[in-house]
Amino acid sequence: MKKVLFLIFALTTAAFAGEGSGSDMIKAYSVVAAGVGLGLAALGGAIGMGHTAAATIAGTARNPGLGGKLMTTMFIALAMIEAQVIYALVIALIALYANPFLG
Repeated sequence: MKKVLFLIFALTTAAFAGEGSGSDMIKAYSVVAAGVGLGLAALGGAIGMGHTAAATIAGTARNPGLGGKLMTTMFIALAMIEAQVIYALVIALIALYANPFLG
């Protein structure tokens, strides 16, 4: 964890090293925020999908007759989890290309 934080701070230092106007700082912060936000969203989505698949497999192992219903429910849950990650991607793209803070 310390290595990741060090890497993030090193990259942000390189991003902010040049002298520029306030809009350059906002653009740099937007890039860093988009990267961190997408990383956290992908991490959370992957953890949620793993738990969903594990619960479905455990449920099917306990009662094989419900396997079809469990799979259907799992696919619906996976679609909802993935939708949250896609929403984070949309917000990150808005922050990068249509930044409302640049005026």
